Amino acid sequence: MAVVTWKEVLLLTGLVVGCYWNSLSCGFVFDDVSAILDNKDLRPSTSLHNLFRNDFWGTPMAEERSHKSYRPLTVLTFRLNYLFSELRAASYHLLNVVLHAVVCVLFLRVCRLFLDKTYSLVAALLFAVHPIHTEAVTGVVGRAELLSSIFLLAAFLAYTKSTSSNHSIVWPPIALTVVLVAVATLCKEQGITVIGICCIHEVFVAQGFTLPMLVDTLRQVLLGKDGFPYAVLQTLLKLIVLVISTLLLVIIRVQVIQSQLPVFTRFDNPAAVSPTPTRQLTFNYLLPVNMWLLLNPSELCCDWTMGTIPLVESLLDVRNLSTLVFYTFLGLLTYHSLRYRHSSAKTVIMALSLIALPFIPASNLFFPVGFVIAERVLYVPSMGFFLLQTYTILKISWLIIGVLLTTHAVKTFNRNWDWESEYTLFTSALKVNKNNAKLWNNVGHALENQNEYAKALQYFLQATRVQPDDIGAHMNVGRTYKNLNRSKEAEEAYLVAKSLMPQVIPGKKYATRVAPNHLNVYINLANLIRANDSRLEEADQLYRQAISMRPDFKQAYISRGELLLKMNKLTEARDAYLRALELDGTNADLWYNLAIVNIEMKDPSEALKNFNHALELNHRHKLALFNSALLMQESGEPKFWPEAKRRFLTYVEEEPDDANGYFNLGMLAMDADENAAAERWMRKAISLQAGFRSALFNLALLYSQSKREIDALPVLNELLHHHPEHIKGLILMGDILMNHKKDTQGAKVCFERILRMDPTNVQGKHNLCVVYFEERDLSRAERCLEETLAMAPNEEYVRRHLSIVRSKMAAMSAAGTPISSAEVATAAANEEKQKSPQDTEKVSKVEEEGKGGKAVGNGAGNVENGRKSCAGSVRSVEGDQSEPLDGTNERTKSTQDIKDIEEKRAAALKRLEEIERILKAQCVCVCWDSI
Repeated sequence: MAVVTWKEVLLLTGLVVGCYWNSLSCGFVFDDVSAILDNKDLRPSTSLHNLFRNDFWGTPMAEERSHKSYRPLTVLTFRLNYLFSELRAASYHLLNVVLHAVVCVLFLRVCRLFLDKTYSLVAALLFAVHPIHTEAVTGVVGRAELLSSIFLLAAFLAYTKSTSSNHSIVWPPIALTVVLVAVATLCKEQGITVIGICCIHEVFVAQGFTLPMLVDTLRQVLLGKDGFPYAVLQTLLKLIVLVISTLLLVIIRVQVIQSQLPVFTRFDNPAAVSPTPTRQLTFNYLLPVNMWLLLNPSELCCDWTMGTIPLVESLLDVRNLSTLVFYTFLGLLTYHSLRYRHSSAKTVIMALSLIALPFIPASNLFFPVGFVIAERVLYVPSMGFFLLQTYTILKISWLIIGVLLTTHAVKTFNRNWDWESEYTLFTSALKVNKNNAKLWNNVGHALENQNEYAKALQYFLQATRVQPDDIGAHMNVGRTYKNLNRSKEAEEAYLVAKSLMPQVIPGKKYATRVAPNHLNVYINLANLIRANDSRLEEADQLYRQAISMRPDFKQAYISRGELLLKMNKLTEARDAYLRALELDGTNADLWYNLAIVNIEMKDPSEALKNFNHALELNHRHKLALFNSALLMQESGEPKFWPEAKRRFLTYVEEEPDDANGYFNLGMLAMDADENAAAERWMRKAISLQAGFRSALFNLALLYSQSKREIDALPVLNELLHHHPEHIKGLILMGDILMNHKKDTQGAKVCFERILRMDPTNVQGKHNLCVVYFEERDLSRAERCLEETLAMAPNEEYVRRHLSIVRSKMAAMSAAGTPISSAEVATAAANEEKQKSPQDTEKVSKVEEEGKGGKAVGNGAGNVENGRKSCAGSVRSVEGDQSEPLDGTNERTKSTQDIKDIEEKRAAALKRLEEIERILKAQCVCVCWDSI
């Protein structure tokens, strides 16, 4: 056997790169979306064990909606891609190109077993450039074919070394063959067919038997004229080992799929559900169609399902002639290869085995598959085709070979551009076939993903015209109408789709298989109508109808749980989520949703437990991280703060542009009295979200509490610029202006603005009274406090302050000091000289703004709002009515006595102010306000 030289390796590799380099600019299209973008098994956060429990698309094998395609080693290579480049498509395409080059080299090595050096190189070159392989190489999911082919060819090459020069059995290559077959099968199911190829090679190539020789040997044994020759016994022993290995692999494979075949709809493969003889005639006609694609790959299509190939419903259909010609040609080749022992016969029989055996699993002849034709499944069968083609054409003309290589290479290169995006892929397919509703739907999906809903709608409507009974097409129409805010048309489209579902007849029992994705019509229709609060019960009925059709329909339980939560049926919502968890206990989102229900049921400890369940399954579940941290923060227990901080930090790693994460880190730091960290996090939140109301207010409050009141003013100005109606911001600003800037007029403006917006606001009204007191307009302050007390008759601090004002008015009256608003200016000027700074400081009533939350409350409120306000506030005080300031006798006292009384009064007021400030500090209750 001639070896493969480095020059040949470089030639094949260069040709592959030349044909496929432009595939590196392609994205994830068609099946790549499900296998790569939507497949959680690629993520490092998913356990590696899941790769061996789930199918190729990340669906648990036990679920009926599973495709039953068990290819864990292929998914493992996707996971390695994700590890190095996450979801950058170029690396996935690059690895596919490299794998295709490896297959080409191995195929050249196999060709050397049956063809001379030149012929084998030509066969490998034709294989490298053939356009039919574009789907397997440029489509990322085609990697299953590439990997399976590598191990299939390696297993065959290993098996060819299982016979020594003296014709004895060499067992290590056989053992290696079995291992490689198992690996090939774990890449794609067709890998197991190499066992049949090895058997044919053993009998007709290695041992040199022909069919007449086998028949004669069997006849001699049956007649008792002769025993089995030693060579035949050796062959039987090797074949028995191969067959037993195959049976073991098949048994394991059946166990993996739990003895269930995948569920396909009649739209995926119309012939599979057709009666006899339509089913047989159509499936047999597909064989020459596949062969024609290899002979003439001028019109390639990414999807051959639905109405692409009309059913062959009669023996009189002219297409049956092509089936007859195909079988005639195949029969003649088989007869020639089995009858003679020369090298050409061996080449033909091995070419036929490479064509037929790997194609059997996709042929529909023994069991239905989910497609009519798939170009990628011709990847391995094409190897046998090129063995035959090269052997035949080179005997005719080198010119034909040159033309084929050139045209195929150009076609392959141009075909790669079709795979650049889903839109280019499906529009190219529509040029080949306009009778496939799936293609119209897929172009619509591509436009929908670009938010071009009006254009997408036209393609979806065309799909319903091409295939009026396509439930999925009507669902697409409904969804697009919904996106266009045309709810009435959307509901009509969903109702049409629903009418195409199997109808329940009261009193009659029957069984039918419903495609799981078609049941989404109930979910979509219910989701649409539940936007109307008067139709919630109707929506619930639709969810229950879906569940009655499939009790294991997980999404129905999830959606119904959300609806029941909206209807405030908390116990039923919890039960719905628990039922969904019975079906899928490893779903982190379900545990998260259950935690939300626990919060609504005022059970924060159970909510935290379920949040933790979600994080055990997905330690970077963003919503669970955020809301569990928020729940810990709201508990008020310092022991939870370190873990809450860790979760918020993990959240901002996942969502670095979400200002809410930084804001809550700031609030957590404020709780822990880490003012520098709190300021840093608040500043970060504000930089990400200009005008972030809660962050601005709490930053200002932080400055105020840190005795940096002047720094708070620019922050409050920015807050009020974006939110001029922010009452608490106005209160805080008024406090700072009055107590620290000594700007009573500015404070007065703030409090008057509050009352213009909310005349019943007790805080604003009370603090305006304080301003009047500061202005020495005691009569107006008294009237103001009387009005405030009328608004809040149970507020003791208002009653106390009114008493203080009246006491001061009485004292001033006794001293002969003017108390009217007209005289207050002169009196205030005189009094100001004698009054200490503490006498003029008034602490306004201020509340702290809330911590923002996402889809979680404090256990007793709206799921969407963060925190609720709590009772309590910081009161402003001046004096104390318990200190007697008797002014009735002051008029008879001397001037010195009056002066002494005034000094004592000022000192008393100062002492009482300090006492009130201490009391105030003890009764502060932080109040929250949702973002």
